[in-house]
Amino acid sequence: MNPSTACARALLTELTRLGLREVAICPGSRSAPLAYAAAELDRQGRLRMHVRVDERSAGFLALGLAKVSRRPAVIITTSGTAVANLHPAVLEAHHAQVPMIVLSADRPPELRGTGANQTTVQPGLFGSSIRWSGELGTPEGRDGEDASWRSTAARAWVGAMGIFTGHPGPVHLNVPFRDPLTPPLPGADDVEGKESAGARETSSPKVAVFEHPADRWATGSPLTLDERDTIAVIGDLPDDEARERALRWVRANRLPTVTEPMGDLAGPSDSPDTVLPHGSMILTATRWLDAHAPQRVIVIGRPTLTRSVGALLRRPGLDVDVVTAEPEWTDPGHVATAVHPIRALQTEGKRELTPFASAWVDAGEQIARALTANETIVTGPAIARAVSEAMPKGSTLFLGSSSAARDHHLGVARTPVGSRVIASRGLAGIDGCVSTAVGLALSDPDTPTYALVGDLTFVHDSGGLTIGPGEPTPDLTIVVVDDHGGGIFATLEYGEPERAAHFDRVFATPSGVDIETLCRAHGYPCATVEGLDVLAREIAAPPRGLKILRIPLDLSGRRAVSEDSRGKVAGALSAS
Repeated sequence: MNPSTACARALLTELTRLGLREVAICPGSRSAPLAYAAAELDRQGRLRMHVRVDERSAGFLALGLAKVSRRPAVIITTSGTAVANLHPAVLEAHHAQVPMIVLSADRPPELRGTGANQTTVQPGLFGSSIRWSGELGTPEGRDGEDASWRSTAARAWVGAMGIFTGHPGPVHLNVPFRDPLTPPLPGADDVEGKESAGARETSSPKVAVFEHPADRWATGSPLTLDERDTIAVIGDLPDDEARERALRWVRANRLPTVTEPMGDLAGPSDSPDTVLPHGSMILTATRWLDAHAPQRVIVIGRPTLTRSVGALLRRPGLDVDVVTAEPEWTDPGHVATAVHPIRALQTEGKRELTPFASAWVDAGEQIARALTANETIVTGPAIARAVSEAMPKGSTLFLGSSSAARDHHLGVARTPVGSRVIASRGLAGIDGCVSTAVGLALSDPDTPTYALVGDLTFVHDSGGLTIGPGEPTPDLTIVVVDDHGGGIFATLEYGEPERAAHFDRVFATPSGVDIETLCRAHGYPCATVEGLDVLAREIAAPPRGLKILRIPLDLSGRRAVSEDSRGKVAGALSAS
C-alpha cells in the first residue's frame, strides 16, 4: 500500500473507532486518498459520507450534522481556496461551540512559497477560531503505518470534543500527500508507488544556486543567452506589462516558447513566430522531446496548467533559469539554477533562428494542423476554439480554472490579435469564477467580454448571478460547458476505467442542477445550443446584458479526446 493511502485509511479508521459517524467530502485531486478511504468506510456502513460540490455548503452541512448530536463531523477538502471556503462555517462552529474536524489535504510542505499550483500556507489559515490545529508529516516510506497518524487523529478528536477543556469547537488537521494519490488496484503490486519512493531515495534534486549577488538582483542586469539549446516557458504573470515584456523578449531572441493561454498570445505578422501553438502539447511527445531536448529552460512567471511542464523541468542535466515579477519565485521542483527579476528581460536587437529553434517551430506547426482536424465534432477543445474564433475583435475571454482553461490550451492554437485571455491562476480554484467574470465586464464596459466555464464552476458560484435591482448589470455572455460533472477528473488517473466504482460520486460529482431553470430563477436568459455553428453565431454578436449559453457535452468522452489528442501529437511528430 502506498504511503498516502495508508495514512488516509489510518486517520479515518481511528476517527471512526473514536466515534466518527458523518463525513462531508468535496471533490478534489490532492484529497483523493481521503476520499477513497471515506468511500470504503461508507460502503462498509461504518460511517455515512455526504458529497457536496461547494466547500462552503459542506462546512455548514457538517455544522448541522454536529449541532444536535454534539459528535464531531469531518469535512474533507483538497488544497488551496477549497480550505478557505470553510472559514464561515468554522467561525460559526467556534462561536456556537459546535464540534467539527477539518481534514485539509495539502501539497508537501517543501512546495509552499514556490509557486506550485493550488498551494498556499494552510496551517494557521483559521487563526484564533479553532480549538486545536496540527499538521502531519508527509507520509513516506513503505514500512506500514506510522504511529503518529492515529495519535494525531486522537488529538484532533479530543480537541473538537473539548474533552479536557469543556470547550468543544472546530479543529484543523492539515495532511500533505505525495503521489501516488490513488490506492493500488486489486491484484496490482503498486508499482507506481514503489517507483516514486525509489526515485526519492536515489535521486539528488538540484539546489537553487543564485548566479547573481544581491546587488545584481537590485539593478536587474540583463538575462544573457549563450550557445546552449534553449526554450522558454511563460506561465501566469500579474499584469499585461509583464506579459508583453516576456513575449517581446522571447520573440526577439527567437526562443521556442511554451506558454499558457493567459494574455494576448498573437504574434507579429513576420514568420515564423516562436511562441508555439498549443503550448505544452509538444512536451507530451516524449520520443520527439528526447531527440530535441533543450539544455536550458527559461521559466517566466508561474506555469500551473499542465503536468508536462513540471516533467520537462525535472529532466536530468537541464539548467533552469526562473524569471519572476514577484518576491516569491516559482520553483516547486527545486531545480532552479538562477533567479532573475522580470526587468532582466531586456530586448536588444534580434537573434537569428537556430536549427534547434527551427525544429521546435516546425513541430509546433505540425501539431497545430493535427489538432484542428474534425472541427465539426463537439468536444471541449472544439468549443473553446469556436468561442475564440467567433468573438469580436478585441474581446476579453475569461476562462474557468478547471477544464475550460485546458480546453482552450488544447483547442486554440493562437489567441486572435487584439483579444485577451484571463484566468484566475493564483490558486486555480473554481470558486468565484462567475463573479470574477462579472467584475471584468463591469470594469471595462467598452470591451466585449465572454466567459467559458464548466457546469460545476458555474453552479458553484451561481450566487454571482444575484445582482440586486438598480445595481450595474454587465454586458457579459457566459458559455457553460455542461458535461454533468468535473470533466478534468475524467482525464486524470481518477478517470481510469479500472477506478470507475467511485468516479461518478466522488470525483465527477454531478450536481443535478438544471442550468436553464437556475438562470431563469435569477432573471437571466439561458439558451441551450447544439452544434458549433450555432454557438459561433451566438458568440459573434457583442454581449448586451448578461446572457448564458449552455452547450451539452458527454463527460464520458473527455478521456478519449485527451488520449486522442496526445496520439495525434505523437503521430504528427513521429517522422520529425
